Amino acid sequence: MTDEQTETVEQSGTAQRIARFEQRRRDDAALSDEALKDRFWELCDQLVEPIVELARTHTSPSIERSVLLRMGIDSRTTHGVVDAVHAAGLLGKGAGHVVLKVAERDGLPIRAAAAAIATDPTVLTGLFGGRR
Repeated sequence: MTDEQTETVEQSGTAQRIARFEQRRRDDAALSDEALKDRFWELCDQLVEPIVELARTHTSPSIERSVLLRMGIDSRTTHGVVDAVHAAGLLGKGAGHVVLKVAERDGLPIRAAAAAIATDPTVLTGLFGGRR
């Protein structure tokens, strides 16, 4: 492909992007404030979903233990927490996130929430409303 052909293709792509933007702009202009807000959050969810999926599929027990250690949880407890979180199928949520959710739900300090998970994995039941 010559430089001139490459430039023509790039200009064509730019023109198409501008046309798509202008069409979306017209479509969005017709939305109410509430519908526009809903559309915003829908697009945010679409944007974040691949990142969440990547985190869900690319974590490991050792990564999660490392996160917990940085949260100030002792090594022995981190093993128990990660084992419980993994067994509950929640590792993709992040062990630190799970500990924070338990702490928030039960009104516990972070270390106490971690200890509760490590000693009684049933505290994880229903933590995310049945979703994994």
